[in-house]
Amino acid sequence: MNLLIINGPNLNLLGSREPEIYGSRGLSALENMLKSNYTDIQFEFFQSNVEGGIIDKLHDADGKVDGIILNAGGYTHTSVAIGDAVKAILTKVVEVHLSNTLEREEFRHKSFISSGAEGVIMGFGFYSYRLAVEYFKMDAE
Repeated sequence: MNLLIINGPNLNLLGSREPEIYGSRGLSALENMLKSNYTDIQFEFFQSNVEGGIIDKLHDADGKVDGIILNAGGYTHTSVAIGDAVKAILTKVVEVHLSNTLEREEFRHKSFISSGAEGVIMGFGFYSYRLAVEYFKMDAE
């Protein structure tokens, strides 16, 4: 199985950015945790602070991976274009968030990604990603 993990803006600052919300571990710790817990899965990791880079990666990955796990960060609440890209591809996308966005500021309650995603997992920190991986594993059975 091949899974693409896409992380959006500011997620490269995990570990130092608002650790009370996002935790104290960095993005490389997330990647290492997934690789060590799922040795039977080939992961590709991509992080961009640029909306167009995320859209291009979604387009390029379509049909080439078994699933996409997308944390679009702040673009979740602002980017119609990323939402349209998720809807435009055939590869299944699971939207994830480290924090429970519904417990946060009102503007974070709206997602432009969710309507095109297979599902949404939020509020479990790094485990949000693991739950998404488990979905793809079960879906493949």
